[in-house]
Amino acid sequence: MKMYILVKEEVPLGFAMLAVAHASLGAYLKYQETDEVKEWLSGSFYKVVCKVNEKEFEMAKSFKDNVVITESSLEGQEIAVAFKPRVDWPKPFRFYKLYR
Repeated sequence: MKMYILVKEEVPLGFAMLAVAHASLGAYLKYQETDEVKEWLSGSFYKVVCKVNEKEFEMAKSFKDNVVITESSLEGQEIAVAFKPRVDWPKPFRFYKLYR
């Protein structure tokens, strides 16, 4: 079971780091009462952070159980999206590039 966090590839590193922290907390707070999050917390609470392009970002937002993160310093631009932890992920998640 893992949580995916997707960050737009053009976001500067400092903002990306903040977005990942906010996304992780935002998804936890939104879904903390769900069985999936309780199960996730009972283990290693894995997170996968990926860089995505604009098209991938927009498509990913269509998948259920997500939290979109905006950045006021970047004119309120959407820069990251986090998903409620789960075991099975839609096929596109297998192809997103890991953030390194």
